[in-house]
Amino acid sequence: MREIMYRDAIREALAEEMRANPRVFVMGEDVAAHGGNFLVTTGLYEEFGEGRIFDTPLSESVLVGAGVGAAMLGMRPVVEVMYADFAAIAMDALVNHAAKVSYMSGGAVMAPMVVRMAYGAGRRSGAHHSQSVESWLTNVAGLTIVAPSTAYDAKGLLKAAIRTPNPVVFLEHKLLYAKKSEVPEGEYTVPLGLADVKRTGEDVTLIAFGRMVDVCLSAARTLVKEGISVEVVDLRSLQPLDEETILASVKKTGRLVIVHEAPVRGGFGSEVAAVVSEKALGYLDSPIKRVGAPWVPVPFSPSLEDAYLPQESDVVAAAKSVLAN
Repeated sequence: MREIMYRDAIREALAEEMRANPRVFVMGEDVAAHGGNFLVTTGLYEEFGEGRIFDTPLSESVLVGAGVGAAMLGMRPVVEVMYADFAAIAMDALVNHAAKVSYMSGGAVMAPMVVRMAYGAGRRSGAHHSQSVESWLTNVAGLTIVAPSTAYDAKGLLKAAIRTPNPVVFLEHKLLYAKKSEVPEGEYTVPLGLADVKRTGEDVTLIAFGRMVDVCLSAARTLVKEGISVEVVDLRSLQPLDEETILASVKKTGRLVIVHEAPVRGGFGSEVAAVVSEKALGYLDSPIKRVGAPWVPVPFSPSLEDAYLPQESDVVAAAKSVLAN
């Protein structure tokens, strides 16, 4: 099977859905002729023209708000927010309108839109362009939150997201854009709300999403050399959350480490830990361990940013800690 980059898989999904459905269009800052800040939309302007992919003012409140309006009128907008940090500027449109219009209208009005956001640290971009914002949004009833870790999942999940009648926040980690993985050429989708066991194991479960899945897989390869069998669960969708897969893995291994890039305090790992504590506490052989960033903004200094981000060694130490208990 061919291997393509994460960004190319997203572009393929956009192109295929735009060809299949004339109501699908793309808008955002520099997404047209420039091809997007991370080159995801390169070539789409040449194929679809300015009526289907166009640049917006440098205002996230405007572009997300316009997307909500277009979705309510029957279109299928895909809105690119250049950096997920700027979701804060668009929170009113996203949280108070896109997420609630279906509920408040009794299903008479829907907002079938996708808001793509580049998130995460590791590019020395400083505190305003490096945050992981998933926990800001997962508490908002009405939003679907997706964070793929591979090109295969990115393409399949984006196609599913564009087709769903609900608003979807599609989180793309910046360090994954150049990562290659196998992607079939034929038509496929990945169901929203379904986790994926990226590696099976017996001794400890590692749960992650986005770039941290790769960190966990690297940790698993290190641990297996010491005779420790590790299962890695990729959540893929944070909302809805695949509790069944999480609980099945924990019931098998009896030990759980949750890994995410955002600060540990208030991070999405707390929700996963709560689900396991409420529904599988009797299966745990040791306390749950969370691995994440410290309670500080993302540093600009390369050495400090590296120290801020969860590393393979942190995951290995956490896994050994729950095994020791």
